[in-house]
Amino acid sequence: MKYLSDQMLIEVYQRAVDLQLDPAFIELLCAEMERRNLRITQVSA
Repeated sequence: MKYLSDQMLIEVYQRAVDLQLDPAFIELLCAEMERRNLRITQVSA
């Protein structure tokens, strides 16, 4: 995770949610965003 930029992490998270990937993977991404104090300002529709 440390190799992903903040922007890339957010994009990967949004894509994972859109594709309904494994909830454990999505939770891992979410935890990393929280660790970095990142917030999603726009939710994909």
